This record gives sequence, C-alpha cells and structure tokens, in this order.
Amino acid sequence: MTTAQHKIGSGFDRHSTADDVLAGVDLTGKLAVVTGGYSGLGLETTRALTGAGAEVVVPARRRAVAEEAVAGIGGVEVDELDLGDLESVRAFAERFLASGRTIDVVIDNAGIMACPETRVGPGWEAQFATNHLGHFALVNRLWPAIAPGGARIVSVSSTGHHASDIRWDDPHWNHGDYDKWEAYGQAKTANVLFAVQLDALGKDSGVRAFALHPGGILTPLQRHLPRQEMVERGWIDENGVPLNPEGFKTPEQGAATQVWAATSPQLSGMGGVYCEDCDIAELAPADGARTGVREYAIDPASAARLWALSAELTGVDAFA
Repeated sequence: MTTAQHKIGSGFDRHSTADDVLAGVDLTGKLAVVTGGYSGLGLETTRALTGAGAEVVVPARRRAVAEEAVAGIGGVEVDELDLGDLESVRAFAERFLASGRTIDVVIDNAGIMACPETRVGPGWEAQFATNHLGHFALVNRLWPAIAPGGARIVSVSSTGHHASDIRWDDPHWNHGDYDKWEAYGQAKTANVLFAVQLDALGKDSGVRAFALHPGGILTPLQRHLPRQEMVERGWIDENGVPLNPEGFKTPEQGAATQVWAATSPQLSGMGGVYCEDCDIAELAPADGARTGVREYAIDPASAARLWALSAELTGVDAFA
C-alpha cells in the first residue's frame, strides 16, 4: 500500500521529553483541550503546554482530584467530563462553545486499559465507549470551536492496537467470552482510525489529525491490573519495582510524542499518520513484532466505516 507512514528524521527519539520537543516553540495565545490532563501522561502534557505559553482546558471525570493535581500550574482550567456518558460530553461541549473561544489543539489523552468487563451508556463495552466513542463525540461537538487553518487533533493510541482490529460484527462484546486485552486493542485501533478519517475530513480546512503510541510507561493507567498480572508480564517484581527500567519511559518522555504531534512545525502540511518516539512510525514488520502501525489501523476504508458506525451510535457527526 502507498502510505505516508515513514520516519521523517525528527531529531528526537524515545528519550526525548515533552520539554525537549517544545524547546523554542511559543504557544502564547493558543488554547489546548487535554482530556485526562491531570494524571500520568496527561498531567505532564498539561505542564509542558502551559510552560510553553498555552492555556489548557482539562476536562475531568474526577473534577476535585483534577483541580488538586493542577493547582500549582498556571494557565489551567478544569471542567467536568465523563467520556463514558454522552450527556456529560454534550454538556461540556455546550459550556465550552458558549464561552466563544477557539481551540488550537485537542489531545484525546484520557483512557482506560484492560479493565474487567464493564458496560456504560446503552450497554456499550466500556473501553471502546470511553477511549473511542466518547472522544469521537467530544471532537465532533467541539468542531465549531476548532480553529481552521492550523488546529491539530491528537489521538493517543497504543502499541496495544496490535492486539485487535475492529470487531465489526460485535464491537461491544455481546457474544462470546470477553477478553480485556483484545477489547483494549480494538479501542486503540479505533483511536488510530479516528485520526485517519478526521484528517481526511478536516484537512481542506487546515485541521490535521494524528494518532500515536506514547511508549511503555507505568502510570495510573495500570490501575485495573492486579499486581500479580504485572509481575507475570515481567513489568515489575513482587515489590512493585520495575524489572526493566530502561524499557519504560518516564512520564516526561511518555508525554513527548503527543506534544510533538500537537505542536511540531516538522509536521506542517501532514496528517492522518501514526507516530511513536517523536517521529512518524513505520508500518509494522511482517514478523509480528509490536512496533510501528498495523495496516488495518490506517486503512482509509476502515476509517470511513468506523466513522459511520460511530456517528450512528453517538448520534453526532459534524460533517454530515
């Protein structure tokens, strides 16, 4: 397949931090919306963006916790948002639109990983609903405020997308035994496909979209995993100490790729690609190694199909 999925030689790598990629970048006067921007990678993203001069709106399911987490950071506004509740998404978007402000960056950072089978909304599988459908509805509802001619939408995916394509016949796991890791993989594939189609729809107005894998980082994202499972996966020892510190990024390094995708002038005129380690990723190798991006996650036909499904499920489509 012909693809733009090739490294561009950004000069950054897996060790680069969010502050590194923002060196020399002035975001004064810019406004960013960062979901989950009060915990883990999201908090580091908020710190880095405000440090470069941006104003950051942090929609949070746990508003009080978020306000405490960002209390020492200037230029941050916290509002309430539960991505698993479409009425909450609608209410947040309406409050923001009523403010009359424009958005330069949206980073769809919030998410859940490998949780026990959980249902939200009208019985939707929680990982697909929260990680994908909630963000789909949010961006579409905020679309009137997204600045033409330069805004970027960044979808935080994961190498977890290698675990599953979209389960087109049963995306909500209504049949068969639930697999929390396959469900996470489907949701992360959806994050990439969302960026592919959003970029196709938005690029004529100068709005570009990107997806990315931030790297392996031990953050509150692992909160649903029993310690013993993380021990068995070789992530930590019985005392919770990382077994391969060099294999994990720090939160500052983990936030770098999403900040780079959101702001780097190196990506001017580009979009609809999946990034990792502060560069555009290559296609995944044929040997099954979990690096790069799977072709099914950047397939334009699948991206359009998922968009149509998501619009049908959420009842929201800014481009209809």
